[in-house]
Amino acid sequence: MESTVRISTARTTMHAFAIFQDDHTVTDVELPTPTPEGTEILLRVVRSGVCHTDMHLREGYYDLGSRGRLNLIDRGVTYPLVLGHEVVGVVEAAGPDADGVSPGEHRLVYPWIGDGSCDACQAGHENLCPSPRNLGVARHGGYAEFILVPHPRYLLDVTGIEERWAATLACSGLTAYSAARKALPATASDPVVVIGAGGVGLMAIATLRALGHEAVLAVDLQERNLELARQLGATTTISARQEDLAAAIVAGAGGPVAAIVDFVNNSTTAPAAFAALRKGGTMVQVGLFGGELVIPTALLTLKIITIRGSFVGSLGELEELVGLARRGALPHLPIIDGELSATAVQDALDRLAAGGVPGRIVLSA
Repeated sequence: MESTVRISTARTTMHAFAIFQDDHTVTDVELPTPTPEGTEILLRVVRSGVCHTDMHLREGYYDLGSRGRLNLIDRGVTYPLVLGHEVVGVVEAAGPDADGVSPGEHRLVYPWIGDGSCDACQAGHENLCPSPRNLGVARHGGYAEFILVPHPRYLLDVTGIEERWAATLACSGLTAYSAARKALPATASDPVVVIGAGGVGLMAIATLRALGHEAVLAVDLQERNLELARQLGATTTISARQEDLAAAIVAGAGGPVAAIVDFVNNSTTAPAAFAALRKGGTMVQVGLFGGELVIPTALLTLKIITIRGSFVGSLGELEELVGLARRGALPHLPIIDGELSATAVQDALDRLAAGGVPGRIVLSA
């Protein structure tokens, strides 16, 4: 392959929509258009989904409850930063060692990239890498005209899948799929509880049903989200506006439950999840809304509870998810359209911060 395939724009700079440290304003900045080297590929961004993780990156920290804050600059995040990690793009240029890609191909980007050298990366679990190079987090992401991807293996063919929805598979879809798999196996008729029926929780409900699980109980504050959950296969729905949420979950499920996947994971939902589990139950904690969980250690032992964290998923899991989507096994989530611009990114992040967005926001170039 030639040292570069082509760059259709012939411009040396590109527009990108960046955030600065301690500033919630999304700014239209001009950056050099990357030139791919080695195995790198340059894609023109056509779809870019908006995720709650972007909201936390804009805030600059995670809430650790009584331990204070985890400041992202202490974890290696640098500002100004171009967010966006749910990306579908068109191949524009490739380095001399980037095999298997051609100009004009539309590809979904796997953004959860590791350093490539640690045991986790070597085992195919780059999302577990202790030195991540995640696109839109540690490196510039998809709120821009172009995005640079380090290797062709991170590009997935999504031919036949509607591109707005395909973009969401890289994070919300993958996060939901990986978490749902951690909640299984369970007897198909035993209720699996999904706390938080926003975009990711809705995808988890659809995924559980696609994987053959018959009983899914959805919990959310918003009635419109619970209605969407029912449309996607939830067999029982419960309002989170309960004085004793754990008791409401147990009553709705007909008894203590085998597994709970918590896409909120704050100081209210996590204790409720623990209390609602039966002996030998599993709680999968996904949400990053912040807080803490204080539990009696004796109960953890006596009930033989498993508590698992789940953060996005592996490249192999994304490939499996794309396969499910291509076979039509997953229903499409509601998509809220927008234009890829500084104003639209700002508005989308503000909407997520306010809560209650029904489905996923996807910006189009």
